[in-house]
Amino acid sequence: MFDQRQNKGVRMIWHRLAVFIALLWLGMIVGISFVATPLKFQAPSVTLGIGLDIGRLTFGVFNKIEICLAAVMALLILLGKKMDKSVLTLGIVYLSLALQTFWLLPDLLDRIQMVIQGQQPQASALHSIYVGLEILKVLALSVYGFQNIHHSTFPGTKV
Repeated sequence: MFDQRQNKGVRMIWHRLAVFIALLWLGMIVGISFVATPLKFQAPSVTLGIGLDIGRLTFGVFNKIEICLAAVMALLILLGKKMDKSVLTLGIVYLSLALQTFWLLPDLLDRIQMVIQGQQPQASALHSIYVGLEILKVLALSVYGFQNIHHSTFPGTKV
């Protein structure tokens, strides 16, 4: 009996950490993609080329951080054995991240390099698709985090 309760407590810790990471990741996306990135282009001293170069570095590093967060979250969910409908929302996050990592970012980075070299790439919907996927990730992480936060409270507390 003790082992079962102890095991359930450990699984709850894994689950709480997964929810924490989902909400942390959500905040990082909002802060980087929807606050810092648009603001840098508002600075009068930041040229388009410099802004794009900063974005190239920022999103290259952030993508690697997101991959790590996704891997850790998946591991925590498996360890916590908390597989329910809310985990399906993470499929949206993981699919969006995969599309960004393997399709959009490489193409967008090529386009940035062209602009930095003084070339004018043809019009493309890639950036809009990337932003759309960022919005999907924000929504899915919000749903997952807030659906599961009540399962992650400490005993005797209410949300």
